[in-house]
Parts: sequence; structure tokens; C-alpha cells
Amino acid sequence: MEMLEALIIIFLSKTIDVSIWLMLIGQHSSKQGVLPLDTPVCSDLQLSLSPDVTATKGNEFEDYCLKRELLMGIFEMGWEKPSPIQEESIPIALSGRDILARAKNGTGKSGAYLIPLLERIDLKKDHIQAIVMVPTRELALQVSQICINMSRHMGGVKVMATTGGTNLKDDIMRLDETVHVVIATPGRLLDLMKKGVAKADKVHMMVMDEADKLLSQDFVILIEDIIGFLDKNRQILLYSATFPITVQKFMSKYQRKPYEINLMDELTLKGITQYYAYVTERQKVHCLNTLFSRLQINQSIIFCNSTQRVELLAKKITQLGYSCFYIHAKMMQEYRNRVFHDFRNGLCRNLVCTDLFTRGIDIQAVNVVINFDFPRNAETYLHRIGRSGRYGHLGLAINLITSDDRFNLKTIEDQLVTDIKPIPGSIDKSLYVAEFHSINHEEEEEKEDALGAP
Repeated sequence: MEMLEALIIIFLSKTIDVSIWLMLIGQHSSKQGVLPLDTPVCSDLQLSLSPDVTATKGNEFEDYCLKRELLMGIFEMGWEKPSPIQEESIPIALSGRDILARAKNGTGKSGAYLIPLLERIDLKKDHIQAIVMVPTRELALQVSQICINMSRHMGGVKVMATTGGTNLKDDIMRLDETVHVVIATPGRLLDLMKKGVAKADKVHMMVMDEADKLLSQDFVILIEDIIGFLDKNRQILLYSATFPITVQKFMSKYQRKPYEINLMDELTLKGITQYYAYVTERQKVHCLNTLFSRLQINQSIIFCNSTQRVELLAKKITQLGYSCFYIHAKMMQEYRNRVFHDFRNGLCRNLVCTDLFTRGIDIQAVNVVINFDFPRNAETYLHRIGRSGRYGHLGLAINLITSDDRFNLKTIEDQLVTDIKPIPGSIDKSLYVAEFHSINHEEEEEKEDALGAP
């Protein structure tokens, strides 16, 4: 009873001190913790899905009259039915119309543009027909792999990924052969275009994934230069979770009466439970260690605000006895690729990173995201938290808040119209662990059946 009263007082106060929280959860019998280091990460869990990918119109992929070979690739990807963004986007993109689409990260945006893109590829033509622009190297590799896997039965669709930090000569040699689809970061693609190697005058479709980032000050000039190389009758598709004013300006300048899709009214953080713990800077590592010991983590991503803090925290986590990788923009590309590949394949349970890893990276085994350093704006928060709850799976987000972050916390809550709650003494596993959610769901159905029984 005393425990319950203490929790009620904390909930009412809206600010929970980590020392109180650590004391309270210490009173709980808690053998459920981070799985042992030698326990393999399961990337093929039977995961429960949230409504942002299940609340569809009931369409089937066959309804879009796609090539049989493309359908085979779609089904082999494990995609049984189109998600809401795919239902809205695929038929419009197939018609050739420009699209401005806003949807939550992890709801199937890649499929929403890759399916119509591949359907419209003409294998009889040996030139570049479609370009996909992405802001990071890791996302380029991920999208290209999805594209290759989906097109494997189509009889020779040639897909090329090109990004900065890789050998330019290799890209030039590759473009000397047939390439139908180029998936690239802006700087490298523009370089290849200016050299006359990547000939884009016959490109009929350009996709911009994570368009808000691509149209930021870092990239917008490059993007406009790239568009100058394209056919005037090209189709432009924009996809992102957030659309600041820069996107609106671009739309009015370069798109022709785009079809607007907005699935973000109530889907921003659906399926993700958010908590915060109020800590001092010195308490952060201790709090993180406690979270590792109490939560049932399949895989986690931990965000810091600088590359130096990423490396220091990763070293500390390893010293505490937990498996941990780290990744940031200042690392060599070869090492970044290896870390991304190994983490995605479940060789490590925890990844510490900067905001490099917030853009579109799809690792469905991640069920916990921790903001070791709280982000400075709502857009970054949205993209970070979107690393859990991928494709509608349930996820947990925990924010370590210092006194300097309190204003940002309130601002982000207001801007995203969301509620980040104080962390409770015990977190219900059904909120972020698939098998527990399934059990609770079955129990609720049994209760409903019992109440409805004569």
C-alpha cells in the first residue's frame, strides 16, 4: 500500500526524480531484464501491429494490376497486404501524378514508392529511368537492398546505390553498364551528373525519401541542381513524416498539382509508449544501467547529441557488461556499413548513435529507444522515437531529462500534441514486448466472449 501511495504522489507531481524511481523499482520482484549476452536477438518475432498499418481499406496488392514477377517479390518480402500509405500512394504513383505524402516513419513508405517505381521500369531500355534520393548512406543501402529483393523475379532490373565516402571510380565503371534505378545521396549523384557519367535526361521518376531533410539547407541547392538535369516531364514523389515550410516552397516550384496524402493527423507516435525520467547529468549512466536490468529489450537504440558522447557512452555500456555497438558520421564508411549490417542482423543488442541513425532506418527488432541526451527540437524527437514501433510494431521510448531539458520537453509535447509521462515503477511489458501484448489481447477477447455469453 505504501508503494502504491508513493507512485500516486509521483504521478501527480509530473516530475519524477530518478533516485526515487530507482528506489521504487528496486522493491519490485524483477527477474525480467535484458536478455543474457549469449542469447540471440530474434528478428523474426510474431509481432503485434498498431492501427497505423492495420487500419487499411482492405485492398490487396493484386488490385493494382502489378506484374506477376513483381508480386512474387512483394510477397517474398513478407508483405501480405498494402499498408495505408501504400494504399493511398501506389495507384496515384502508377498514374504518373506527382505526390506529396506525409506518413509516420515505419509504416511502409519505401514500398509505397518502390512498388510503382519497379512496375514502371521498362527493361527494353538501357538507361536510368528512376532516381531515389535519400539523406544518408545507410538509408541508401537499405532502400537499394529492398529494391533488389523486390525485383529479383523481374528478369534483370539493374539497381545501383551510390553515396559519398565510397570509391568514385567504381561508380563510374558501374554506370558504364546498364542501370535502371539509382538510389543515391545528393552530393555523389550530382558529382556523377556533372561529370556526364550519370545521364538523367530520360529519368521519368524522382523520389525523395525523408524529403524534409533533403530540402534542408544542407541539401536543397544540390537537389535543385539535380532536378535541372532531369526531363521536364518527370514525376516527383516526396515522402516524409514532417513537412516544414521548405517543403511547401519546393512543392509550389517543382511539382505539378501534386496529390497530397496526409496520414499524420493521429498517427505521429501511435504504438509507441513514451516516458521520461528526471535526472542529473551524473545520474544518467546509473539510470541507463537500471533500465537495462529491468526492461525486456530485444534491441535498443540509444541517442546522444555528439559523436564524442556516443563513443564514451558505448565504452561505458560495454564496461557494464552489455553488448554494444556505436555509429556516427565521423566514422569511416566501411566501418559504418559493417556496424549497420551486424546490428540489423542481430549480432548486438544495443546501438549508441547520433542523429545519423534517425532517418528511415528500418530495424523491426528494435523495441526500445532511449534518449540519453534529449533532442533539441520536435522534428528530431519524432524521427528518433520512430526507430521503435517500426511498421506498426509496439515500441517504448524513454527520455533522460535534466533541468536544462525541461523547457524542450514541454515544447515538444505541445508541438507533437503528445503526452510524455513520468516513468512508472514498473513498465507493463505488453506495451513493448510482442508476446506479452498478444497474451493480454487474447485475455481481453476471452473476457469479452465471456461477457457476451448467454
